Amino acid sequence: MLSRLFSAWVICRGCLRPMPDGGEAGLCASCWGGLWPLAEERCPRCALAHGAERPCPDEVAWEYGDALWDYRGGWPAMGMLLVPGIKSGEKGWRRALLKRVSSAELPEWAGDADLVTSVPPSPWHRLLRGFDLTEEAARLISKKIARPYTKTMSRTWLSKRQAKQTESQRRKMPQKNMYLRSNADVSGKTILLVDDVWTTGTTLLRCAKALLKAGASAVRVISLFRAV
Repeated sequence: MLSRLFSAWVICRGCLRPMPDGGEAGLCASCWGGLWPLAEERCPRCALAHGAERPCPDEVAWEYGDALWDYRGGWPAMGMLLVPGIKSGEKGWRRALLKRVSSAELPEWAGDADLVTSVPPSPWHRLLRGFDLTEEAARLISKKIARPYTKTMSRTWLSKRQAKQTESQRRKMPQKNMYLRSNADVSGKTILLVDDVWTTGTTLLRCAKALLKAGASAVRVISLFRAV
């Protein structure tokens, strides 16, 4: 009796509705179901529904690009809720999201990669958080497609967080902020590059250009979320 009464008062941290089933990591089943896929008729390079007759709105340097979910889709918008929360220390959300990454359907071309790598955070933010969500997701994807995960990219210590900048500021990120690690060998390989949130694509672009300059035969992009 007391347990039923208590469960009726448990409130979902996403939609703020009663959560009698207990949910997962403080979020109800309805909220978790709000991880929205992108539009079916989307560009195979920029993952936006801009129509076949129009070019991608931002520069791309990869063969294919896609994302698992719509960053601003759903109510509440799960990407906008989860990613900042996880980076602020929500361990339950992190575990729950990574579980869904491991079971998510990937595009067919993902399995053609020779290796999987990830967009690096700044060393300072990696040190403060104690984890790298993008790397963790990339490692899960590498297991899913049976390809090795390799750290290929590094980021300068003074690189600013993209999430705190305007779109105009993001697009001005210097190429030198992203560089190839000294021990990375990407020559002649097809690289699957993983990120957590794809907004303007500038970070992905800087990484892709560095990989191609180092001799990668092709770059393909997967992001957990795409801002559309």
